[in-house]
Amino acid sequence: MTTNGTANGTSATNGHTTHNMQPKITLYTNHLCPYAQRAHITLDELNLQYEEILIDLSTPRPQWYLDINPRGLVPSIKYSVPGVTDQEEILTESAIVAQFLCDSFPSHLLPASKESPTSALTRARIAFFCDTWSSKIAPSQMTIMSAKTAEEKDAKIDDWIKVLEKEMEPLLANAKPFFGGSEQLTFAEVFTAPFVQRWYSLSRDGEMMPASLAEKLDALPYFGAWAKAMLGHKSVTRIFNEEKFLEGMRARVEKMRAAAQAGGK
Repeated sequence: MTTNGTANGTSATNGHTTHNMQPKITLYTNHLCPYAQRAHITLDELNLQYEEILIDLSTPRPQWYLDINPRGLVPSIKYSVPGVTDQEEILTESAIVAQFLCDSFPSHLLPASKESPTSALTRARIAFFCDTWSSKIAPSQMTIMSAKTAEEKDAKIDDWIKVLEKEMEPLLANAKPFFGGSEQLTFAEVFTAPFVQRWYSLSRDGEMMPASLAEKLDALPYFGAWAKAMLGHKSVTRIFNEEKFLEGMRARVEKMRAAAQAGGK
């Protein structure tokens, strides 16, 4: 168990007015999981204190954790506000956890809907960005990994880059350096950073993804500049261990290959 953050219940966060009640948060997480990393980035950017409990994803989940999250996934948070309600609420699924925290503490990540005349529009644009990511970009990730030959993998990457150019480049045209012209991380980066981070790691490794992937990503003018700024941010890099991630991915790929070979017999 560890703790993180230095929030003291003040009435403003990064210039945005919020309630001054410091919540009690327990984060159930795994540092190798990109989905759990969304929660870490959010908590760090909101400067919220939390207790951290690591969940081993390589073994069957203990019953005590299944009682908290029957799906056995991470992240999950246990949340209460002492002095307001002592009832501890459980929230699961990374996007929901991050959204809940951002809605509870409006900030540079995500403004409250009525914070300003343009806040609802900002939220809508971030929501569209995240939807585009989920529906157009994310589904191709594992299909590339599962390609059987280098030629097939290169072809899939080229197709993927075309989709990124079509769908993401226009949405990042005004990034300065972050989404929507923001100088600070937004919910758009919370949602996507852990995955972009892993693309570049896999490309640097060169075994599971061609080294050319990073070159092709960097060649996209808006995406490349946005990714560089995002992946250099301390909230994005804090828990990420590239060596351990690559070790885990190699084991996962070998397991996938073994399963495919067994199925072909």
